[in-house]
Amino acid sequence: MHSHHSHSGDYVAHAADTLPAIVAAAKTRGFTTYCLTEHIPRETVKDLYPEESHLDVAALEDTFARYYKHARAIQAEYAESGMQLLVGFEADYIRPTYAELLRNLREKYAFDMFVGSIHHVAEIPIDYDQAQWDLAAQTCGGIVGLFEAYFDEQYAMLTELQPPVVGHFDLIRLFATTHSTTPLATWPSVLAKAERNIRYIASYGGLVEINSAAVRKGWAEPYPRRDVCDLVIANGGRFALSDDSHSIAQVGLNYHKSLDHVLSLGLAEIHYLALDKGATVVRAISVADLARSPFWADAA
Repeated sequence: MHSHHSHSGDYVAHAADTLPAIVAAAKTRGFTTYCLTEHIPRETVKDLYPEESHLDVAALEDTFARYYKHARAIQAEYAESGMQLLVGFEADYIRPTYAELLRNLREKYAFDMFVGSIHHVAEIPIDYDQAQWDLAAQTCGGIVGLFEAYFDEQYAMLTELQPPVVGHFDLIRLFATTHSTTPLATWPSVLAKAERNIRYIASYGGLVEINSAAVRKGWAEPYPRRDVCDLVIANGGRFALSDDSHSIAQVGLNYHKSLDHVLSLGLAEIHYLALDKGATVVRAISVADLARSPFWADAA
């Protein structure tokens, strides 16, 4: 069992519980691969979330440096445990200049992997609360303009970074209220941009995460919704699992919903990242074997 996306209260203001406690919970709950992906520092103070208002960019850079050192120490501690830890980060891509920030981080630190995500459109958070999402929609001229802008900014992130794992592909739907379940095909211009992005991910071998966090946020299924998954399959894309945990309680939470999603898609395989002699590789497990895993006996 694997997850490619996690956070801890040690290094993220909106998370809870320590990094060692979260890793220990993952081990106890039967994960054999678990990726540590704290958020990167931000470029300017205007990019900080309200719960970070007491911090500055230098403080976030120091926090990230402490995270990296701590994560590598925990990785070494668990090296012979039967659970493989990969040390990475979640890339917040707020504007094109973030590409340089991320290049600098990757030169400074040796990462095993990272998750590429979009949490902002027009530099406005789109998954923080309804008011911010509404402001982003207004700024973009309405819901269609917002969705178009989201997938354009996602495409810029993808082409700049080529992330090995793409985070919560359709996060833009989270606060879309009555349009949260509206098929992207309803808006041909939006569908074209989403499919362009999926084709690009497939072209460089990236993995689209099936992210169970959507269920704890009120969805009946993980990110991405079924219409996006069908596009990934049609374009030769590949999937991986993530819990996007922000606390001990969220480690592996709603993974049974992710399994249901995988089974409903008729996938033959699910993919995951692993370390092989220090190098990160992509491996596959058959969905039949995944479904037989002893993990499910205790899964939440």
